[in-house]
Amino acid sequence: MSLDENQLKMAAAESAVALVTDGLIVGLGTGSTATFAVSALGRRVAEGLRIVGIPTSEHTASQARALGIPLTSLADEPQIDMTIDGADEVEEGRLNLIKGLGGALLREKIVANASKRLVIIIHASKLERRLASRSPVPVEVVPFGWQATARHLSELGAKPTLRRNPKGEPFVSDGGHYILDCAFEPIASPESLAGELDHVIGLVEHGLFVGMTAEVHMASAGGVQVLKPAPR
Repeated sequence: MSLDENQLKMAAAESAVALVTDGLIVGLGTGSTATFAVSALGRRVAEGLRIVGIPTSEHTASQARALGIPLTSLADEPQIDMTIDGADEVEEGRLNLIKGLGGALLREKIVANASKRLVIIIHASKLERRLASRSPVPVEVVPFGWQATARHLSELGAKPTLRRNPKGEPFVSDGGHYILDCAFEPIASPESLAGELDHVIGLVEHGLFVGMTAEVHMASAGGVQVLKPAPR
């Protein structure tokens, strides 16, 4: 990661965090870009901003606690005012997403679905005409019989690869599941593929976030641009 990319991520994060006001319940995303947003929120909390966060991973929870951000859970606050998170790819126009390369897609989708407003932060290289142009679609699966699940995904046109940790062992999510990184041809209809994935037995959740994005804060050398979904 170059310094320039980090600067872009920080600019996008600062733009999104500027939307947060006193009294909000804020979903806290996971991943390298979301880390900048959590840091920016921590600075604002130290300056007196009164919010409560709901983290999407144990890693984010640890970061938030270290910064003094008060935390709660969906058990106590079932509706979230705003979630700020990153994305691995954003589809031009509709702003559908691929998420999950950070390993937290299940919790990220649960939090996003409970949010009134999902705000995504990216640098411009993440915007694609079609999803899966460069990134695989992460799929969280039950460890039992994951090979059978992978075969079903192959029948849908995927080339699934079991994600592994640095020791070469299967990566295990916070929910105790494996992740299959599924390479696809560029996706013509994320809605259709998401519907097919929803019916694969053994699949817990997939990284296609369809119709969930309220706005994208995209940083480039020219500044931060706020994108809204194109009408259907």
